Amino acid sequence: MAERRRLERNLHDGAQQRLVTLAVHLRMAQERLREDPAAAEAMLATVGEDLKLALAELRELARGLHPAVLSDRGLEPALHSLANRAPFPVEISGVPPLRLDEGVEAAVYYVVSESLTNAAKHADASEARVAISTTNEEVVVEISDNGSGGATIDRGSGLRGLADRIEALGGRLDLKSPPAGGTVVRAALPVR
Repeated sequence: MAERRRLERNLHDGAQQRLVTLAVHLRMAQERLREDPAAAEAMLATVGEDLKLALAELRELARGLHPAVLSDRGLEPALHSLANRAPFPVEISGVPPLRLDEGVEAAVYYVVSESLTNAAKHADASEARVAISTTNEEVVVEISDNGSGGATIDRGSGLRGLADRIEALGGRLDLKSPPAGGTVVRAALPVR
């Protein structure tokens, strides 16, 4: 609870205030655009730099956010929660009985969440499977569906964001999604 309050304060006092200030500066630049284009251009350059800082701050904060079910009950209940929300049957196997590193658990959760969402939203899948395997060095999660395929990491921000999250933890994200052949998302993460 204390951690949640800290994050709320950080969001309110940091990122939210920075974004409010950016909105004000954008309005000021818009008002000056016709009368003093050079001043408006300078203001917009500053806003662009401030926006980069705000995005970096939000990314840093987001690293500390985890779904409550994951934090409170662990990976298996969190994955079953995702499966229960999917519009098709999802088989889950291999969830390790012991808790993993918090960052690794969060990464596995988000990979499964994004993969199931994409399977339902873009691929018209009618079933999916989540398989996890763990060694002393690595956790591998593989999500496969029987949808239409054709997914790419480069198109859209969801899979690209997942790849970035996995890579930030020293792992790798692989995607196999031939047209009309279903999709397999595979993330391998070092055990910490």
